[in-house]
Amino acid sequence: MVPSHSCALGAAGEDAAAAWLAQQGYQLLARNVRTRYGEIDLVVRSGTVVVFVEVKSRTGARFGHPGEAVAATKQRRLARLASAYLLAHGLGGCATRFDVIAVRLGRDGHVFGIEHIPDAFQAGE
Repeated sequence: MVPSHSCALGAAGEDAAAAWLAQQGYQLLARNVRTRYGEIDLVVRSGTVVVFVEVKSRTGARFGHPGEAVAATKQRRLARLASAYLLAHGLGGCATRFDVIAVRLGRDGHVFGIEHIPDAFQAGE
């Protein structure tokens, strides 16, 4: 099966976000973690904090700012995903955080900008 253009752009955005986080000193723990609740784009560690990262990529402003795409329903789903990940990896006692990374891309996958929103939402919200 040939991946769609939007899937390819999403993967390019995740690649850019992972590279940017590595440059900032984050340690990549996992990528595209799938559980019965869905998928987590990136799981990284910053010191003693396990950070769950939702990556939103856009080629234009037609659908709004990428960071706005993480609505309350998605936040709740990501919190369930994070709990499942922590339990499965014996990390239940670790501090956690939910970040959003918005990646602006050209149609060819060229990265125009990355905006990192640390602590974008809380698990209980």
